[in-house]
Amino acid sequence: MGHGHAHGPATAAGPQRRRLAVVLVLTVGVLVAEVVGAVVSGSLALLADAGHMATDAAGIALALGAVTLAQRPAAGRRTFGWQRAEILAAVANGLLLLGVAGFVLVQAVRRIGDPPEVDSGPMLAIAAVGLVVNLAGLLVLRRGQGQSLAVRGAYLEVLADALGSVAVIVAAVVIATTGWTPADTVASLAIGALVLPRAWHLLREALDVLLEAAPRGVDMDRVRAHILGVEGVQGVHDLHAWTITSGLPVLSAHVVVSDEALAAGHGGRVLDALCSCLGDHFDVEHCTFQIEAASHAGHEAPVHD
Repeated sequence: MGHGHAHGPATAAGPQRRRLAVVLVLTVGVLVAEVVGAVVSGSLALLADAGHMATDAAGIALALGAVTLAQRPAAGRRTFGWQRAEILAAVANGLLLLGVAGFVLVQAVRRIGDPPEVDSGPMLAIAAVGLVVNLAGLLVLRRGQGQSLAVRGAYLEVLADALGSVAVIVAAVVIATTGWTPADTVASLAIGALVLPRAWHLLREALDVLLEAAPRGVDMDRVRAHILGVEGVQGVHDLHAWTITSGLPVLSAHVVVSDEALAAGHGGRVLDALCSCLGDHFDVEHCTFQIEAASHAGHEAPVHD
């Protein structure tokens, strides 16, 4: 005996597809400009930011494709459709960001003590354009980044780009005013250091989903206490909560109900109370409960708490 909601194809990131497409176009435009500027100026910081932008463009394209794929309805063996594709995209984005940050840091360390000549003029102009475009991208993605890991990954990538552009601008100004070319190397190190923690945070959140950890903000001890607090409930076991994709937490449990409550026909009332309790207190609307009579406990197969 159970209760739940139908699985539709919509995900939290679905409405953000157009926004992701706009940011992708902006990112590719800045990428091309930064590659040209890095060649002209000889700036590692600008090249590092261009490499970061290339990774971001690939990551945003991956997120866009995954979000689009996740809208396909459930069919056949894929009972949840393609909704996990969004989380796989977030993992890929996190790994790409870590790789780019590592490359930038290695190249910057190699330049310490032997900084090349850098033309600060093109470096400054292109970084300034990149910053403006990145700020526009942040505004486009700001609303959706709190609802979807895939969109959040894209948002963090654009944010890191914006911070990278700031670092390049500062380095260009220092070189132009003082002639101190190691500023380019310092900016490269700063870009790498800014990217690493954000990449790790995104990767950790996505891996939690793939490992089916309890959704953030859902205390399983409190969930168990609330279930046991429903009138007629005498026990609960096989209690599990996980996340299918962004915005879709689910929960399942075996709930032991007194024989008297079931004999009186109160099974439906108990189910309604359980679902209402979980939805109101923990924002978990998709719940599946197996109702068991207390007298049937001796016939249950071995269970997990």
